[in-house]
Amino acid sequence: MTAPKLDKANIVAFIADIFERRGAESYLGEPVTMSQHMLQGAVLAEKEGASEELVSAALLHDIGHYTSEFGPYSPEDTQDNYHEESGAKVLAPFFPPVITECVRLHVLAKRYLCATDKAYYDRLSEASKHTLSLQGGPMSAEEVTEFEKNPFHREAVRVRIWDDEGKKPDMETPSFQHYMPMLQRVVGV
Repeated sequence: MTAPKLDKANIVAFIADIFERRGAESYLGEPVTMSQHMLQGAVLAEKEGASEELVSAALLHDIGHYTSEFGPYSPEDTQDNYHEESGAKVLAPFFPPVITECVRLHVLAKRYLCATDKAYYDRLSEASKHTLSLQGGPMSAEEVTEFEKNPFHREAVRVRIWDDEGKKPDMETPSFQHYMPMLQRVVGV
């Protein structure tokens, strides 16, 4: 079975189907599923009064775990799967740049925060510390300067914080369908 030709009219339904079929998969050694994690990010963004674009970015930040050629992460992995790049690439034809850049930058934002906030690393889960080592560790001073040049770096840091906080097994969230109208608005349907 081949994937349908994706366009702005069907991308949200296509992503909803992914959430439905694959959302129950384990999330990287964390105590939540993939869909729980991404939905929690969206809820946390909403609670902070974030824009629809940032709520969407928080919801979709890990979509690359479903599209990466390298397959899903396992705690035994010894190399990065670049889910942030594959996720941004699949969303770019449909979503505004602030969303795709937050998806693309959310791993770099973790590296950035580890370099610029001494207490941040200690708040990371063990699985997130492991992936940090695969992703290059804390940024160098030069990398920090380069990251800060991106016009969406502040937004990506916000998405990163919601990413880190969205790992609670008992947190209540709405379903993906709750967010579909918002996603259709940001896509422009």
